[in-house]
Amino acid sequence: MRMRPLALFAGLYLLFLYAPIILLPLFAFNDGTVIAFPLQGFTTRWFIDLANTPDLREATGNSLIIACSVAVLATCLGLFAARAATRYTFPLKGGIMGFIMLPLVLPEVIVAISLLVTLSQLGLTTSIYTIILGHTLLCMPFAIAILQGSFSGLDQSLEEAAMDLGETRTGAFFAVILPLVVPGIIASLLICFIISLDEFIIAFFLSGNEPTLPVYLWGQLRFPARLPIVMALGTILVALSILLLVVANALRRYGLRRSGQDDSGGFL
Repeated sequence: MRMRPLALFAGLYLLFLYAPIILLPLFAFNDGTVIAFPLQGFTTRWFIDLANTPDLREATGNSLIIACSVAVLATCLGLFAARAATRYTFPLKGGIMGFIMLPLVLPEVIVAISLLVTLSQLGLTTSIYTIILGHTLLCMPFAIAILQGSFSGLDQSLEEAAMDLGETRTGAFFAVILPLVVPGIIASLLICFIISLDEFIIAFFLSGNEPTLPVYLWGQLRFPARLPIVMALGTILVALSILLLVVANALRRYGLRRSGQDDSGGFL
């Protein structure tokens, strides 16, 4: 059977896109310090060295604090926005929602420079808190996109029936609506966590003296002897990201099936 040209192009494109990721574990377990073929032998010492690097542990701690904070903040704000967009009608609704989703299409470097200039004008110094602010702005559209899918498939009569039985609007939301969108909330938390953990440009401009893990890795690229450790850490991050994405997508699909919606095949 002859392969269609489009399928051949897609295969070559995916190979070009993911070949560097495939090379990560190869060099992470390579005994040599030179990132080149042929490989020198099998070793796990680069992974052991990860635990013996204080600066790396500090950067990892900063990234975990930021990612957890951003996941909670972006999901909470996205929950409110998605609820308003799917349940209520108000003036300029389309324009307001489009403005909120704007960070999806704006270049990150423009967003980062704008935030840095704004913070400087306000007299605020760059720190972990400014990174959390920037990452929350970046992650909110993703949270809204995921949660809108969860809210849009709900039967509004469920909330109305709860209110007819004596519940307040707030009580009906927490007792009926919120449990139905829990898979979407968990998926949003995981996606925002991954985006914040891997984000570099905004963190690079706003980190100050408290670098995140991607910023720390960028600095280590100047030292060739440290590259195998970077490869080892990159392997761990890629494996963790794939695992979290699989879990988030499984929860998203479960939420759609639970609400009776068809799966569109993606988060957005």
